[in-house]
Amino acid sequence: MKTNILNRIVEPEALQQSGDFLGLTLTYPKELTPFAYTLNNGTVVEVWDTGVLCLTPANPAGIDLVLSSGVHGNETAPIELCAAICQDLLLEKIQSRHRLLFLFGNPPAMNSAKRELVDNLNRLFSGHHSKGEGEPSWERQRAAALEQYVLRFFNEGGANRQRLLYDLHTAIRGSQFEKFAVYPFLHGKPWSKSQLQFLHACGVETFLLMQTPASTFSYFGAQSCGAHAFTLELGKVRPFGENDMSRFADCDLMLRALIVDALPALADFDESRFNFFVVSRAVNKQSEQFELCFARNIENFTQFPLGTVLARDGDIEYRVDEPGEAIIFPNADVALGQRAMLLVKPVSVAGQVSD
Repeated sequence: MKTNILNRIVEPEALQQSGDFLGLTLTYPKELTPFAYTLNNGTVVEVWDTGVLCLTPANPAGIDLVLSSGVHGNETAPIELCAAICQDLLLEKIQSRHRLLFLFGNPPAMNSAKRELVDNLNRLFSGHHSKGEGEPSWERQRAAALEQYVLRFFNEGGANRQRLLYDLHTAIRGSQFEKFAVYPFLHGKPWSKSQLQFLHACGVETFLLMQTPASTFSYFGAQSCGAHAFTLELGKVRPFGENDMSRFADCDLMLRALIVDALPALADFDESRFNFFVVSRAVNKQSEQFELCFARNIENFTQFPLGTVLARDGDIEYRVDEPGEAIIFPNADVALGQRAMLLVKPVSVAGQVSD
């Protein structure tokens, strides 16, 4: 099954009739005057900015959930998935029991079918948006704004509520594990068993457990907001209208079940049903001579024999130096100083998972 969301125009006053918040966002990609209204079921709908929509039911249950997509503008399947859920909520086909914040991260890049306009938005959080020189790019301004919207959302929810942030992506290249999650560094806290169980039911069986702070949106959610936060890689980048949404059915089903407070019983945690990795090394691009020494279509999590040259950067060679090392997120086209590849290795989480 394919969807087509191209060339739609939705005026702000038509949102109540259409429920098409993505259409509104793409029509006004850089700015939108905030407005609010109330659904017949009592849910308060607040448009805070372009691509920023807060839903508050009349009697919220105990979860505050942020669903983010389009942080990279060409990663379209999660955008389509979130747009469909959002539309069904606005048209009252389903009703949320929890407070929700929908974010379409980079609307101008979506309209341009590009990953970003100037800067990689997912490398600008936790204050990194303010570290550049000169006039700030759209992405730097947007990262600062998104931080404030998420903090506002969680703060308005108050204490003693479960905070969740799922930042949905698709990867530049294919993967030996089609769906995987990046679990941000928790600074010594245990990994959440219940979150692993939920995401497994979403079809995510592979987790990259980060061991250092990062500038990603999910790390900001975990560290600055105290949320259970994840970067979810759900497949491969494709243009709008060319996604087979049936491949995202499990994720769609579970997110909707979470939203309406009707989660089914989840399978008991069993480590043997998961693939866990940690980063063994990060390779940053140091010069314009940087090159990857394997085919551009090599999949994430591919392993190479010990000693294989993976990349060159001038006189520097990067080789496989541990058995079982695999590559992930290789991209020679990043800016100087940015991460061009991660090397990861399998790990056990025995004794490190807790409710």
